[in-house]
Amino acid sequence: MDIGARLHAIRKARGLSQRELAKRVGVTNSTISLIEQNKVSPSVSSLKKVLEGIPISLAEFFTADFEAAGEDGPFYGTDRQPDMGNNEIHYFLVGQDRPERRLCILREVMPPGSDTGAEMLSHEGEEGGVVVRGRVELTVGERSRVLGPGEGYYFESRQPHRFRNVGDEDAIIVSASTPPTF
Repeated sequence: MDIGARLHAIRKARGLSQRELAKRVGVTNSTISLIEQNKVSPSVSSLKKVLEGIPISLAEFFTADFEAAGEDGPFYGTDRQPDMGNNEIHYFLVGQDRPERRLCILREVMPPGSDTGAEMLSHEGEEGGVVVRGRVELTVGERSRVLGPGEGYYFESRQPHRFRNVGDEDAIIVSASTPPTF
């Protein structure tokens, strides 16, 4: 495993400069640079100290897939948004490779007539979103409303809810939920 390249990818994915990481852990930024260039091989305890500044555990450092983040850092083109949906509704997940992700951001594409199912959904957390295109009927508890482009929603996800495309074109929603459900 290339420790230096991995540290570099993780640091960049977290939006940290070498200087900021060095400051957090009490070392010089040249130390971080040397580790990332594989000119210095840190001991386990030294690496653990550096990782605490990110913060990330040793276990996650060695097991998580950070190479996918690459130099793009915090940006996610469509090639880095896997479809987490079923055969009918497509849920394109932003940030799947982000370490310790605490938020789920989706670009949802619902074909005409599609819905999240006859049974209402319910789970921990909160969710919100904005309809970008089309018309979506959202039912939350006993309340129901058809939302069009630019209209949004935000509710506690424990409330039973369901989504249905009531238009004649694909509906597109950009949504976020916490904790991550995908």
